[in-house]
Amino acid sequence: MESKIQKTKRFAEKRSAIVHAASVLINEVGLQATTLSEVARAIGLNATSVTYYFKRKEHLAVAVYEETLDLMYTMASEAGSEADPAARLRKYIALHFALRLRIRQGGRGLVTALAEIRTLNPELQEPLLERYHHVVQIVRGFFGEAPSSQHRELNTARAHVLMEAMLWWPVWSLHYSILDFPRVEDRLFDILARGLPTERGLWKPPSFDVKPWRTEDTGLPRQNGEFLRAATVMVNQFGYLGASVNRIAKYLNVTKGSFYHHHETKDDLIAACFQQSYDRLSSVQMAGQDLAGDRWTQLTGMLAELLDLQFHDTTPLLRTTALQSLDSNQRRDVVMRSNRLARRFAGILIDGIADGSVRPLDPLVASQVLMSTLNSAYEARNWAARFSDPAAAIEAYVSVVTKGLLNEG
Repeated sequence: MESKIQKTKRFAEKRSAIVHAASVLINEVGLQATTLSEVARAIGLNATSVTYYFKRKEHLAVAVYEETLDLMYTMASEAGSEADPAARLRKYIALHFALRLRIRQGGRGLVTALAEIRTLNPELQEPLLERYHHVVQIVRGFFGEAPSSQHRELNTARAHVLMEAMLWWPVWSLHYSILDFPRVEDRLFDILARGLPTERGLWKPPSFDVKPWRTEDTGLPRQNGEFLRAATVMVNQFGYLGASVNRIAKYLNVTKGSFYHHHETKDDLIAACFQQSYDRLSSVQMAGQDLAGDRWTQLTGMLAELLDLQFHDTTPLLRTTALQSLDSNQRRDVVMRSNRLARRFAGILIDGIADGSVRPLDPLVASQVLMSTLNSAYEARNWAARFSDPAAAIEAYVSVVTKGLLNEG
């Protein structure tokens, strides 16, 4: 006869298997498409069996996010116990690489995309967001005590960029064999620690004469453009699931009928948002290569413009929070386009190494750091708004790549 201890152990093991299966599905298809039936099928159960452990999908989602946040807290705390900022940074990166290695070798411990936490009911999401902010506080502490409010703002930006870089790592890690992980880990530490330019901290971005990628405030509504803007803002704020047709229509003060008059499905609109965002990023990259100066000077002009879009333009660039919810063909196209833009940054960095303005580094790794830094900047809008000078906010944020995370500022 099975003992109480055995029953408790079996219950915990089955519950853990359910949570892990749900985590995999949320990362692959998003929260909306993850159903209790699909989770049950993934581990050979029926839906009724899953409801014995989780009555509703929302309760399972909370368990998935809790497990991810517990893992993030554990890794941040372990790294934070190291003796100095350099050791903490190195340990934090090493823990994320070790986690990805375990997963590639068939182990558990997935970090689930957290974008759709905000789609949960407030009473469910608030404790999760509080736990996430606690992790941010620990990572901010990697860089020591802040002697001033200015230094505290800098440490906040450092924590934000570092965490986003490591959350982006699972996506671009697929380009590498696990045999290459040790070298990539060293190169990533070097880039995050020291920054990119040969002259550390050099930041004199030239400006563009014309900016066709900017949102024009003509006072005349362009309906398709307004739908793209609304959907981009809603996805950035609430994730794919939270950017409902109702919410987008309400934001624009139009009917759902008007929405479907212009777009067959929400997926089509989100795919168009990705296309628009990548078109704008590409336009800045191409125009930036015609600016005066060496390659690093040109790159600073691109970064300044792209961060200004994220901080201040009424139509920011779309975050990758919607990626998991696109169908497989759309997702493949979006990832391919993202990789092409990253490779263009890599090419610019290679040219900069050749002309001496960029220090010797791994340009492929550095290009992914640039992509994650730009992608994450939208969530720093409130942070940037605390600066009286918009240019100062951009310079402080981008210091993570001009100076590195270990510069005393």
